[in-house]
Amino acid sequence: MSASTEPSTENRADNNFESVKHVILVLSGKGGVGKSTVATQIALGLQLTGKKVGLLDIDLCGPSTPTMLQLEDQDIHQCTQGWVPVFTDSSQTLAVMSIGFLLNNRDDAVVWRGPKKNAMIKQFIEDVSWGERDYLIIDTPPGTSDEHITVVENLRHRENVDGAVLVTTPQAVSVGDVRRELAFCRKTGVRVLGIIENMSGFVCPHCKECTNVFSSGGGEALAIETGVPFLGKHILCYGLLASKY
Repeated sequence: MSASTEPSTENRADNNFESVKHVILVLSGKGGVGKSTVATQIALGLQLTGKKVGLLDIDLCGPSTPTMLQLEDQDIHQCTQGWVPVFTDSSQTLAVMSIGFLLNNRDDAVVWRGPKKNAMIKQFIEDVSWGERDYLIIDTPPGTSDEHITVVENLRHRENVDGAVLVTTPQAVSVGDVRRELAFCRKTGVRVLGIIENMSGFVCPHCKECTNVFSSGGGEALAIETGVPFLGKHILCYGLLASKY
């Protein structure tokens, strides 16, 4: 890795987080549901409304955000407040941090045990100098394990944490895993802002007919059953599927 990992101070962590107005976690109990895509879309959507946004990718074993935003060749620099995030353009309205920026090769695997992962996540939360941000979107790995407990413990006392958005695909096996993620949120006191049903249909770019490749309605049914707001459905986008990374 190409950046220093010196320990942070509590004052530095407080200063970095005080400049962020709203923090939103993006969670899913299952991998492959498009969680990182949804997190990126939320960040870009907020940016388009004129907000200053940060996007923190703490999926250490699968950092896809640099690829999605075409930032793979960018490097992390340091300032007196910690790490300076990567900006997507000169307006600096979208700032991004990911372990992908710290790897010498984009194909390198992060083969770490829990304690080292937890230390890196803690450093990402404390040591990134976001500047003035309206929103910070945190893209998390799938599951309900050490990484998620570390995130919750480091954010629990922060007043600017709004809650979590849960992402699922429509089929039963994914909905079941997201149900467990919902239970995790309730046990740890994380407010659930709502559920998004991703990959809910594919619209043919030629005939415009919608085919429910992975079924439809599972996420919405879970939201109704559990009394959680349903935030909507995302279809499979041909333009995104056809993108070359």
